[in-house]
Amino acid sequence: MVTAAELLSVAAFAQGLAAQAIPSFGSERTGAPVVAFCRVAHRPIRSHDPITTPDAVIVQDPTMLQIPGILDGLRPGGLLLVNSARRPEDLGLTGTSARLVTVPASELSRSRLGRPVPNTVLLGALAGLTGIVSLSALQEAIRSRFSGDAGEHNAALAADGHRVAHETLAEGDSRAQAG
Repeated sequence: MVTAAELLSVAAFAQGLAAQAIPSFGSERTGAPVVAFCRVAHRPIRSHDPITTPDAVIVQDPTMLQIPGILDGLRPGGLLLVNSARRPEDLGLTGTSARLVTVPASELSRSRLGRPVPNTVLLGALAGLTGIVSLSALQEAIRSRFSGDAGEHNAALAADGHRVAHETLAEGDSRAQAG
């Protein structure tokens, strides 16, 4: 997610927006939960502290939803984007006013990369659901970070996530649920 926050900030900056990516990790072991923040604004950003009231939260590992406080501060009506092939109502989240959307990012990644690396799929979905950055700006940021085939495959994964997001927005899609 640290790389995802950085890619989102690069895409936003390329579109003339102010942006900052803030990783938050300590001495955790490899594979331990990590938090990263990304701010995007139409004017200069003066704050450099962690975001306490996010507009969107992306959860790369759905088992993290069981950690107390993981959704604390998410704005009412905010977006909760979860990497899962399950339907939102099957995740057991109750009492949230967030708009919950699931995307099978690991499965999509596994189909293109041969391994579950969901971050670019989730970024594509975020772009499609919010319009915070364009798909083309996101893909350019991805290609500038990853060269050759890795860049092309990850740019295609962002497009996959963007497509799934648009399908989710279509009327009657069961991958989105209002809290």
